[in-house]
Amino acid sequence: MIRPTLRGRLDRVAHIVKAVTQQHHRDLLPLLRPVVASDAVILDVGAHAGQFTKLFARLAPRGRILAIEPSPYALGILRLVVALRRLRQVEIVPVGVSDAPGTATLLTPIKPSGAVGFGLASFARRVDRAAHRSDAVAVETLDAIADRFRLARIDLVKCDIEGFEVHALRGARRLLERFRPVLLLEISSASLARAGETPDAIWSLLAPLGYRGRRLGEPAWDDGFRGDGDYLFATPDRTELTDPPLRSVAGDRSQRRLTPAGRA
Repeated sequence: MIRPTLRGRLDRVAHIVKAVTQQHHRDLLPLLRPVVASDAVILDVGAHAGQFTKLFARLAPRGRILAIEPSPYALGILRLVVALRRLRQVEIVPVGVSDAPGTATLLTPIKPSGAVGFGLASFARRVDRAAHRSDAVAVETLDAIADRFRLARIDLVKCDIEGFEVHALRGARRLLERFRPVLLLEISSASLARAGETPDAIWSLLAPLGYRGRRLGEPAWDDGFRGDGDYLFATPDRTELTDPPLRSVAGDRSQRRLTPAGRA
């Protein structure tokens, strides 16, 4: 068991303050506004410390947001964010997501300073010998979650789960066929490789369901992988909603792609 250091405790306080008081990813608002109605139903898969959850709650004050997050460390912060920001339309779902139900081991790196690198927590095996914390967490499919919460619609699914995006999509087949939500996915070839998958697997899963994809910042729907980054997927009846040019949220690790600022 790794004992928290003073630096680790101070970093946790900083994570909480950032999560509660700051709002990131504002440059995704041009994308989200046409897609997210005031009563939208959204799945925030990999909710982390709640940066996207807060953004979705702002756009859908009469909606319903399921903030899905398995990390005990992140959940402690996320629960504070939801309570202190009074996000009544948000329901926290403390589970991981994959293609089958069960229990999985979530590995979270620990920095030499003792800070928890909870932004890199993953079910994928680690190839380095860096210190990490290991948590056994419950895992469900997105289809099962949609059934459990009796969802009658889903407008948007955001998914950033460090390489397990393919597993999540495999467990969401019925959901995708029934609701045809817009998808906002982070795609990292290295993260997917650690989970035994490739970016092409995402297109192989979504194309037969009528989805087209494009990288944020790209003007055209290219239907293929164009390098690591954030990707939007939509069915033909919804692609017009997402056509305005978008700036990528590329930058340093704290702001890059879908990764919430404050991830350590």
